[in-house]
Amino acid sequence: MEQDSLAFREKNHAALTSVIAAIALTTFKIVVGILTQSLGILAEAAHSGLDLVAALVTLLAVRYSGRPADREHTYGHGKVENLSALFETLLLLATCVWIIYEAIQRLFYKTVTVEASIWAFIVMGTSIIIDYSRSRVLYKAARKHNSQALEADALHFSTDIWSSSVVIVGLLFVLIADKVPALSFLHKADAIAALGVAMIVIYVSMELGYRTIQGLLDTAPKGLPEQITKTVEEVPGVMNCHNVRVRHSGPSLFVDVHITVDGGSSLQDAHRITEKVEEAIRALVPDTDVTVHPEPVETISQQA
Repeated sequence: MEQDSLAFREKNHAALTSVIAAIALTTFKIVVGILTQSLGILAEAAHSGLDLVAALVTLLAVRYSGRPADREHTYGHGKVENLSALFETLLLLATCVWIIYEAIQRLFYKTVTVEASIWAFIVMGTSIIIDYSRSRVLYKAARKHNSQALEADALHFSTDIWSSSVVIVGLLFVLIADKVPALSFLHKADAIAALGVAMIVIYVSMELGYRTIQGLLDTAPKGLPEQITKTVEEVPGVMNCHNVRVRHSGPSLFVDVHITVDGGSSLQDAHRITEKVEEAIRALVPDTDVTVHPEPVETISQQA
């Protein structure tokens, strides 16, 4: 119980600090984006704004998923983290639609003057520093507590590092166009940079969405059922292991296995074997909820 409480506090702290960071970044980018008229920065502001919403959803998901199992939710509330990650994916894809539309408008239908000021570079540089710091903290917490919601948040912040870099490159081209009139066509680089941001976000969103859906569909981790079967069949007294079922519920993993044991053994002996099976599975996959169903099988001596 104490370990669960510590895990909840660490996950909650990581999610809360991400909300604070997202608020600061979104505000900074909006102000500078409006002042410079940079679509790249405004696209980043929209991205950070959705990151803020996603961070808030993650914070709520982490707090709700930490609730213990009850009569209505016998497997706990961990699936809330999967739903949170799916919601973040849909938000990011919606943002990309707007960014692509506006970028095409600026490339072919309307002209907007972009000011590549020192503030534009400051806001993007600051964004990269904060994003790098937050993504490291979130990834560390996500791996430690097997949290898909925190991993999704970390993915957002790490994506921002690359997209911010793309915007900086776009602003550099705009700056070159201001200094060299013959290269005035480089003014379009800001809109192209925004398209680059959208492409990066779409790629990461699709990857995240796929893994989230796999979690919601109770897809077993690749190769784990086979590993469990092999491990269980090495336990003394186990004749066979079958009907292995594995499912995730947020950070929690549930394993159900059927084993065959000597039909002539006592109930107490069969119980000891099931306990050894549980220990073997938890040694392979720590912090796992294990259910073992023993089935008797007649031996040759019994048949005789």
